[in-house]
Amino acid sequence: MKIIAMIFLTMFLGKGCDGDVKQDIATAVIEYEANTRGFYRKVVIKNQMVTVSADRNGSDKPKAQKITDADWKYLISAFERINLDGISNLKAPTEKRFYDGAPIGSLKITYKEKTYDSAAFDHGNPPAEIEKLVTKITSYITKE
Repeated sequence: MKIIAMIFLTMFLGKGCDGDVKQDIATAVIEYEANTRGFYRKVVIKNQMVTVSADRNGSDKPKAQKITDADWKYLISAFERINLDGISNLKAPTEKRFYDGAPIGSLKITYKEKTYDSAAFDHGNPPAEIEKLVTKITSYITKE
């Protein structure tokens, strides 16, 4: 009985000491939105699928496309480095959106039933802390 208790405690304590728990992008929904008066794009990433919408009202039904394995690995790496609790406090590096010099960009991440919203920033020039993730997400927006 003591041996079983020792094995159980060793396994339990071994798991409990692992403080480097990584965020799992597979359970997250990432939404990026860029808009201004004449421009709108929304990119949603969920379960290794991406959808891009150009309809502000949401009446179009965009097709979901599978994200390549290489892009998915890149997204995983970028997502794991983000401090979700801090994205609402990030400062935008530029302010062109204030005078219609750039569309307004924003990032919204739903992870473990909690939503994390970034502060607004210029589309194409996100804060450095989320730049890798946002740059990869915006690569799915095609030029029209």
